[in-house]
Amino acid sequence: MATVTFRDETATGKSLHSFDVPDVPDSITVRELVRLRVREEVARHNAAPGSEYRGLVRPADAADGARRHAPRRLDWEVQADVACWAFERNGFFVLVADRQVESLEEVVDLTVASDVAFVKLVPLVGG
Repeated sequence: MATVTFRDETATGKSLHSFDVPDVPDSITVRELVRLRVREEVARHNAAPGSEYRGLVRPADAADGARRHAPRRLDWEVQADVACWAFERNGFFVLVADRQVESLEEVVDLTVASDVAFVKLVPLVGG
């Protein structure tokens, strides 16, 4: 089992935000990585909901950036489905060990690289 560092980056490589998730299987698909990342960030948000949500995709009721009208619990599965949809439509790309992955079905080896960067290309709205 690996500890994965999920990191958001700008298109120029500047790190914006990161967090670690322990006990991730050593071999995992990109789809599972995206869903794991979203599940973790939604769980963190739901544990201490505030008016700002910093996640891979914004909730559908986000009016300005990640700000929402009122705090509410988010459904991680809805957010994860939107994130996978966005990946397939080039809304963001994923780098594992500084190598861009091409498909949600691609299997990555986290024993070699446990740093996963997400580079958002457009603001993403969903769930």
